[in-house]
Amino acid sequence: MLQMQLILHYDETYREVKYSNLGLQNIDSKMLMGINVTPIVALLFFGTKWMLFLAVGIYALFVSTNYWERYYTLVPSAVAIGAAIVPLWTSMSNYITRMAQKYYEYANYKMEHVQEQKRAPRGAYNSYIIGFQTVFYGLFYLCFVCAQFPMFFFLRSYLYDMNHTLYNVQHCGTKSHGILTGFNTTVLHKLPRSSELITVESVLMAVAFLSMLLVLILCGSAYRPTEEIDLRSIGWGNIFQLPFKHMRDYRLRHLFLFFIYSGFEVLFLCTGFTLSYGVCSIGLEHMAYILTSYGLSSAVCSIFTLSMLWLPRQVPLLAGAFVHAVLLIALFFWEPRACNLAEASMLYLVAALWGLGSSLNKTGLSVLLGMLYEDKQRQDFIFTIYHWWQAMAIFVVYLWSGLPMKAKLSILLGTLIAAVLSYLWMEHKVVKLIPHRLPKIPKPRHKMRGYRYLEDENSDETDSEKEDEGKESDSSEGEAPMDQQDQPRHRNRCAYEQALGEEGGDNAG
Repeated sequence: MLQMQLILHYDETYREVKYSNLGLQNIDSKMLMGINVTPIVALLFFGTKWMLFLAVGIYALFVSTNYWERYYTLVPSAVAIGAAIVPLWTSMSNYITRMAQKYYEYANYKMEHVQEQKRAPRGAYNSYIIGFQTVFYGLFYLCFVCAQFPMFFFLRSYLYDMNHTLYNVQHCGTKSHGILTGFNTTVLHKLPRSSELITVESVLMAVAFLSMLLVLILCGSAYRPTEEIDLRSIGWGNIFQLPFKHMRDYRLRHLFLFFIYSGFEVLFLCTGFTLSYGVCSIGLEHMAYILTSYGLSSAVCSIFTLSMLWLPRQVPLLAGAFVHAVLLIALFFWEPRACNLAEASMLYLVAALWGLGSSLNKTGLSVLLGMLYEDKQRQDFIFTIYHWWQAMAIFVVYLWSGLPMKAKLSILLGTLIAAVLSYLWMEHKVVKLIPHRLPKIPKPRHKMRGYRYLEDENSDETDSEKEDEGKESDSSEGEAPMDQQDQPRHRNRCAYEQALGEEGGDNAG
């Protein structure tokens, strides 16, 4: 829908005929600002299944506003989509990882630790996480193909050919500046009928509602009732703080450059490469074919992530980075000529190879995070910080749209090299068994009649600090006698046991 809007609203004649009295000349810039800026402040997470349902509903809201295009409908819905991006992707990533873990428990139900609901051995989930994430991303990348259906079946017959739209274009590729400098402001040789637009929007609305029903009916709970963390009970302050507190873990700190590059590369392909290389060279009517080749290649090449079942886990990420590095260097020296269909085969090849790198990058990162953070209580916060950094990268790409192409390629290549070096250093630390630091997750504080929890929870406290508690005191507390320090803790513990009875200790765990 957004792609179709951008093309329709770009056409000067379409804007004047349909929206001149509404002042919608710059509506697309405001919508893009809402979609790209809002995610950097969107860290709310209400739960796995219901967040999926709510986020898909917000996308349905965005589609529905096109029946009545106004500032007060389009811009707020774009802001709502921006706010839903990070929670949506956090929910999806966490849900796929939890389904892999639950399937392990289903397939190995006879094992003692599964029957007693104890923690599985380290690495037991890995093969299942690899398989589930590979299938998910293989299906996900097909959305780049489905997104071109409005172009193939509806809008393509209304577009001018490249001899008209590229008449004033002088430079493409590495010598381009901004986005499509000199591109003709009239891209439609006739205006689509309102009834046809309503038909397309109704189809998209039907797909959105079907998605909501599928999530509501087919998606089960991601956790057992005894495993579910009641986020409201740990306080909204902890919900916002815990993702960032996990950055104390050196593994996450060393990966955040890969998170940023993951956001850079997809948006660059969809905007920088597709427009400044593809559309600038072979015309707007071929844009759908470029994105389709990217989507099909990514979907098919996701299967290569299964190599992690036999090869070291570093292989997919490093292979994807190598493919993108070669392509970035090639793009730095490539200047395709405008109105030249001879460049089409090369453009499709680059899009397909970029899809290979993207599939290895995104699938490899999700699998790696699932392997490193098997603790079910931490996956929400880990995937939140992953997709928040991606949202930050999308915001940066939105800001740099006016830069020269060589500057964009240099930023991408520099970020990729730094990400690879940082990741290799992380793997070196892991091999050396250097301990990592994780924040303590506060216990859920459920309200009980006549009682309340008296002990203080400190989410800044790490697991290692918790183990050492009582053995030695901090330097600032060293002057207080140990018996005076232990008395309040003892009283709190007694009140807690009185409130919960014999099961108090188990429920707290």
